[in-house]
Amino acid sequence: MGILRIVATPIGNLKDLTHRAERTLKESDFVLCEDTRITKRLLDHYRIVTPTLSYHQHSGDLKTDKIIALLKEGKNLALVSDAGTPGLSDPGSKLVTAVREELGDAVKIESVPGVSALTAAISIAGVGFDRFLFLGFLPHKKGRQTMLKAIFKSEYPAVVYESKHRIIKLLEELIKMSAELKIPAEVKVARELTKLFESFYSGSPEKVLEELRSDPHSLKGEFVVLINKKQKDS
Repeated sequence: MGILRIVATPIGNLKDLTHRAERTLKESDFVLCEDTRITKRLLDHYRIVTPTLSYHQHSGDLKTDKIIALLKEGKNLALVSDAGTPGLSDPGSKLVTAVREELGDAVKIESVPGVSALTAAISIAGVGFDRFLFLGFLPHKKGRQTMLKAIFKSEYPAVVYESKHRIIKLLEELIKMSAELKIPAEVKVARELTKLFESFYSGSPEKVLEELRSDPHSLKGEFVVLINKKQKDS
């Protein structure tokens, strides 16, 4: 029986790949990846020639069955996402569940840890995020307002991922929800973590929104948004 290894890859800075991850990618029989073109850039950088197989959110049962068959044949597989740690807001968790359900204790699934946008953002957020609610990407439409309301009513701060296409919309929604519920909010927004133009914004949703709108270049890349209730002055 082969081994399925869940391998964290850089979220922007290619130097962040660990030595163990590099060795794992080199020694695996196949690398399973969301987008083979994106993963190939990483593999080429480290001169890794391991063949790739696509596995993404639209992969059906046939692709899952093929992966399970490879494990049964004794092939060692490395699962990566486009960036960061698989299983967080990507289809990695779906594959792990399917493999466990099909092969049970006969298969070994290993974590090869490394970079995660979630932990990277938390590490520079300061106090108040030792306990938090992680929600990944919010729904685009159905259930979005319900989830935003839950964020404000939670006893813990929340962390969400957002794209450049919806970061402005999210901040506008936070402003509106804060006013409706009469719960002041503070946000911290990390953009392009580990990359050349890494940025960090902090303050009220209104303040952060103004800062992002003032510079068109700030609307590029991926965002991690940390949302907390504003602390009352003592």
